Amino acid sequence: MESKKDAFRKYLEGAGVIDAITKALVSLYEEPDKPVSGLEFLKTSLGAPTKEEHDALVAEKESVEKQLEDAKATIEKLQAEIEGLKVKEEEPAPEAEEAAA
Repeated sequence: MESKKDAFRKYLEGAGVIDAITKALVSLYEEPDKPVSGLEFLKTSLGAPTKEEHDALVAEKESVEKQLEDAKATIEKLQAEIEGLKVKEEEPAPEAEEAAA
């Protein structure tokens, strides 16, 4: 069991996790005005988006998804128009039928 803990500790050190957490905790300790949520402070220190940034990204994602759906609908409409034009081109013209008779 102890070897697993040591291996995990070495992994965390090698990946820089311990240094990042230590720096975040030190910056929280040195903060003159302690934040209301220490966890949110740590998340932000470690690079997580704030609530406002997250909400903005979600709104942007929804907007892009709507644009994508609109573009797909436009593509389908245009493809249907193209198919309709192809069918008209393939139909023999009335003058061509009379000339053949």
